[in-house]
Amino acid sequence: MNEIELNTSGNRETYQSSDGQLSIRIPIKISRRSGRKLLKRPDGEIIGRPWDQKPTILQSALARGHRWVRMFESGEVSSLKEIAKREGIDSSYVSRMINLTTLAPEIVEAILDDEVPDHVTLFDLAVDPAVIWKEQMDSTYSVSLGR
Repeated sequence: MNEIELNTSGNRETYQSSDGQLSIRIPIKISRRSGRKLLKRPDGEIIGRPWDQKPTILQSALARGHRWVRMFESGEVSSLKEIAKREGIDSSYVSRMINLTTLAPEIVEAILDDEVPDHVTLFDLAVDPAVIWKEQMDSTYSVSLGR
């Protein structure tokens, strides 16, 4: 495995050039683990979410929805009922998970960063989302996500 490492230690340093551009040096360590980059502070603490953590229910549902959309778009399956039959689940569940693929990028980001409040459920996000992203953000999603 190729390990990429960037070591710095000490406090953050700020430099200002003669043209007014500001540069900041932040002490972090970048390393590669199983082909994925991790950011670590000089004390070894990982910055961000480690990849080996179990995904949340919303994250799994979002991934499932995208996988099923790819299966349908590639022609691997001809209908949502066929996906449901293959997976041994109800076709309405497949439909709801595919609805997650139409969520606004800000909502998807909140799901992936695990920043969705506990009171927001999969049902809230998957059942009949607004088609226009701005409407999603202006509706109960924006209140629920605290944005």
